[in-house]
Parts: sequence; structure tokens; C-alpha cells
Amino acid sequence: MAGGSGLTRVGVVGSGIMGAGIVEVVASAGFEVIVRARTEEGAAAVVAQVASRLQRSVDKGRLEATEADATVSRISHTSHLGELAACELVLETVIEDLEVKRRLVSELDELLDPSAIIATNTSTLPVVELAVATTRPDRVCGLHFFNPATAMPLVEIVTPVTVAESTIALVERFAADCGKESIRVADRAGFVVNALLFPYLNAAIALAERGVANRVDVDRAMRGGCNFPMGPFELLDLIGLDTTLRILETLHRETGDPASLPHPELRRLVAAGHLGRKTGRGFLEYGT
Repeated sequence: MAGGSGLTRVGVVGSGIMGAGIVEVVASAGFEVIVRARTEEGAAAVVAQVASRLQRSVDKGRLEATEADATVSRISHTSHLGELAACELVLETVIEDLEVKRRLVSELDELLDPSAIIATNTSTLPVVELAVATTRPDRVCGLHFFNPATAMPLVEIVTPVTVAESTIALVERFAADCGKESIRVADRAGFVVNALLFPYLNAAIALAERGVANRVDVDRAMRGGCNFPMGPFELLDLIGLDTTLRILETLHRETGDPASLPHPELRRLVAAGHLGRKTGRGFLEYGT
């Protein structure tokens, strides 16, 4: 047992940046973790990423080698969803697509023990839509980590109308076990952080496109004038412009707020394949 939650074995479905970060956080907290990806290579790559990051911490004197080894030893990987059957909590971090997530939670529902909790790391999608795709809507909630999961202290615990108080209370203890601060949020598009953040990012695009200041200077203004660690265009490129577009579309569809209507320049860049740091170019350009 890793802490007050009483959980011992946690599954993470997804091999992207968020999935890898969450695996590291959970394993570092003392839980046995099994990461599932669509391929064995993808799943093994997550473990390799975690091991590499921990080794860098050892090299910098921030972590004992024995602790790093113990964390990695708690992580296993698979490409078979069925190997998560013994998990007491499974957190999905797959693509931000409602149908993909709905199919996944339905499959998890069939193989997990009825007492197991299914959590989603969605940043904007309605959690209730996933809960009702299972036979355990009272055991389904949102558990929204932020990128990078290893550094960001907050998680949003999303409470659809179907969830039981006992589920939320257990997930809160789990978040605490993982060293995270948690807040309860209603099941509304964007929850708290993204509901405020993405209209701001969208407004920054509009401001630069109107010629008020160039993109680099908008970033300088928000770092120097508001003490933000990153400017909006730096953050957009870090998040990924394709991800940003999907989130804004979801916010606008759910709320109708014109502030969340994606700016045409964002759409143009995504159509051109300029998605941010991951492609070497977004609103800003990056060297290889």
C-alpha cells in the first residue's frame, strides 16, 4: 500500500507525454503501475522514458540511485488491455476524442472488478458521457493532471452527477498519496483551468493578428508584466496547436462563448502541420 488511499495497483492507458508523466508520478509514490499502449514498443518506450528521467535526477544529485531503481521496478508494461484486470484504479490518457474514450472505458468496464475505479485524464470532454458507457457510473470520474505531470502540483478531480462520494473521496486520497494538491470541479467543459486558460490563449492570437504587438513581444509582455512563467505563444506551442484547437472547439461547442471560437490563424497553422514544438514550428520556430 502506497498511502492513505489503500490502493496498490494502478493502470495507465496511453503512451503519450501525459501518460509517461503520470506513470512516473504514480510509481514514484510507491504504487505498482502497469502501462498499456497499443504496441509493446510503445509501452516499453514509456518505461524507458521514465527510467531516463529518473537517471538524470540521479546524475544531478536530486535522487538516490536505489530510489530510482525501486521506482522503475514498480512499472510493468503491456499492449493487452486484459492485463489490467487486477488494477484497482485505471486512468486513461488516450487521444482527446469522445468516441475513442467511450469505447475504451466500456472495454475496461467489462474486464475490471466491479469495485475498481475508472478515471479519465480528459481536459475538456464531458465525463458523464464516459460514465454512462459503463455499468459502474458511480465509479467513474475525472482525474486531470497537468503537463508536465511530474512537476505540476495540481490535479482537478471531476465530479459527474453519476459519481459516488466514496469514489471521489478515495481519488482525493490517491492524489494526496501522489503528492498532488487536488480540487473538486463540476463536470463542465474545461473545468477550471482550461476554461480560463484557453480563451486567454485564443485572445493572445487575436491581439497579435491585429498588430498590437508581435508574438515574441506578447510573450515578453505576459512574462514581464504578469510574472507568468511562459508567454501565451510559448505555451501554445508547448501544448500543441492541434490539442489547443480541439480544446477550443469543445469549449465553444459546450458553452457557445465567442471567446472560445478558435481563431482562424490557429486553424491555418494546424492545417499546415505547424503544431508547435513537436513539429519544430508553430506560432514560433524552433531549431532542430
